[in-house]
Amino acid sequence: MSMLEELVSSLLYEGYALYPYTPGSAKNATPTPFGIVYPPAFAAGSGATLDHLRLECRLIGPAAVSAEVRFLQPTGTEHRAEERSVQLVEPGEQPFAFGDLKGRVRLKCERDVVTVCVYNETEVGDGLGRAEALAFSLISTHVVVRAAEGRFISPLESGCSSVNTYPVLATPEDDVILGAAIVLPDHPRLAAASRGSLFDATEIEEALLLHVRTLSDGERREIADGDPKVAEMIERAAAATQEDIVRLHGLMQPLEEETPGEQETVVGGVTVRRGAKLVLRPRAGADAQDFLLEGRTATLERIYVDYDDAVHLAVTVDSDPMQQVLRESGRFLFFKPDEVEVTA
Repeated sequence: MSMLEELVSSLLYEGYALYPYTPGSAKNATPTPFGIVYPPAFAAGSGATLDHLRLECRLIGPAAVSAEVRFLQPTGTEHRAEERSVQLVEPGEQPFAFGDLKGRVRLKCERDVVTVCVYNETEVGDGLGRAEALAFSLISTHVVVRAAEGRFISPLESGCSSVNTYPVLATPEDDVILGAAIVLPDHPRLAAASRGSLFDATEIEEALLLHVRTLSDGERREIADGDPKVAEMIERAAAATQEDIVRLHGLMQPLEEETPGEQETVVGGVTVRRGAKLVLRPRAGADAQDFLLEGRTATLERIYVDYDDAVHLAVTVDSDPMQQVLRESGRFLFFKPDEVEVTA
């Protein structure tokens, strides 16, 4: 499975089956997904619901463009769904029908602008509730646009306007655009420690694994009788070892290549490096918790420089009995250079 396929497979279930609630749980009565394309009659009743999706991006140079739309279709009376795909190998329109769910996809290229539109054209009666409308909706709708021998401009910088989707560059070659159902950066990737598609794109995977370990045998059997995808996730999650969970625990790790300013910086006219001793002096307007550390001596662990060239000092407090644990796990406190003094 390619890196892109792995990413899309994980994102498809983002928000759909975040946790393995038992079928009778009120929280599992209806999915709470993103990227929904509702039937027109339901979408018309609210400014917050849409019966379409539009992805717009810009292409550099001539190229053959294709598109694929991936989504989930709720099936049956239980909380389960089938993965669906609609492909366009060239610009044009492609109608689709999966049972009662009907719609069409349009791919258009005008000069350097590529547009993909997805329409839900399912006819439903008036007065549907949200749970009923979801049964006739495209859920977790994702669009993949490919340019053969071409390259896209980042949608985050192109000035293009998209609706009901969040497009980003998806490959190192910048020849694929991914229209995601959630906000992502360019070139997104799954965490190396992830144990597979667990329906939340590794966002809270550790918590999910811990939750599975608290389920009784009866609850696991009840879940396993529902959606096969959820049952598979339960099985993999239950097999996770303590070491697997520890590897998922959040921590800050240095980049392979240091960014400018990470080796040293200037504080009060004094050049400091990691390991320097600082006295914490939170300024007015700082977080209230920071003032509890007023006058404490801290060790400078890391120096970070953000995109606006602002410097952030990552420290651990010397009097904290957990200092070594926090240092090893990368759980630092952050102060600005004008919030500390260099000790003599």
